[in-house]
Amino acid sequence: MNIGQPSRTAIGAAGYRAAHQVLEDGSVFSDPLARTILGSGCDAIVAALSSDAAQKPARIFMAARSRFAEDCLQAAVSRGVRQALVLGAGLDTFSLRNPYAEAGLRVFEVDHPATQAWKLERLAEVGLTPPASTVFAGVDFETQSLGDALVAAGIEWERPTFFFWLGVVPYLRREAIMATLRFIASLPGAEVVFDYSEPLENFPPGRRAEIQELAARAAAIGEPWLSHFDPTDLSALLRNSGFEGIEDLGLADIAARYPGAAGILIDAGPGPHVIRAVVAG
Repeated sequence: MNIGQPSRTAIGAAGYRAAHQVLEDGSVFSDPLARTILGSGCDAIVAALSSDAAQKPARIFMAARSRFAEDCLQAAVSRGVRQALVLGAGLDTFSLRNPYAEAGLRVFEVDHPATQAWKLERLAEVGLTPPASTVFAGVDFETQSLGDALVAAGIEWERPTFFFWLGVVPYLRREAIMATLRFIASLPGAEVVFDYSEPLENFPPGRRAEIQELAARAAAIGEPWLSHFDPTDLSALLRNSGFEGIEDLGLADIAARYPGAAGILIDAGPGPHVIRAVVAG
């Protein structure tokens, strides 16, 4: 990515969310700000991401992972959680839509300081004002620790915290992923929702060329896929790290849960997943 602006995959994810509002009328995930945050370039981005029918499953998956994460947060808020972190926030709009602000939910957006500066400029350009419940916590992971930076931003680690971690894990090395998960597992009452992809060897031979082509495209724009997880192995890693209450949705699970995805995400085989894990105790 170029420091000072969102990565191309972050812009693509925002574009898919916007396209879903237009093409499927937000049937899986409603985000009234998805188009607004993209500004004057929205229509062109949506058109580019909609020209190929083969992109539809990716669009629905991205909508579903956001829907699942926000459904999980709703349940967490009902249990008393009042802090949420959006790791690698990019152009995510949840903090702007926060439906639990009056209940006291504070949302911390975590990203590189220069990327956040770009986002704040974009919000000003399109007339969006972050609510008082939003805290922008710029973190340069090369020079700062996540914990220290967030304490400086006002987070209270002794209180239960919900973590959004969407669209990030596949682009990190395994050691960085596990370090973040261990940090989350050290926090009382923490909960995390993230997405991941299965390794190439899990796919049948007939689909491997397709997956390799997608990986090559990501690498070509400078954002290679660096980590993959087998669902069974990942579940064991999470449990060994101190998580419980693990809920892992593959494509068939998403199709069964969200009617708007039925008929699109019907593949019961390997692919992307979205997973929830709660810290034990």
